[in-house]
Amino acid sequence: MQFQIEMTDTFNGEANYCWLRRATIDAPFDASTQTLIRRAKKALAITGRHRTSDCGDLIRLDMVGACICLFITPA
Repeated sequence: MQFQIEMTDTFNGEANYCWLRRATIDAPFDASTQTLIRRAKKALAITGRHRTSDCGDLIRLDMVGACICLFITPA
């Protein structure tokens, strides 16, 4: 199964979409949230700590100490 990754800047904690980077990753249908996060960060060459919000079909990562967020959704 494929998942789409979007990384963008934030303003006041909300996604701003002033700039955007996208990637697509492959993962099994029953992949854990941690597996998806690990592959998404690797695909965009992101390191560092994050806070996770799991909203069912959307996973949001807010990078600690940076105004950046990532969205992971099924493609």
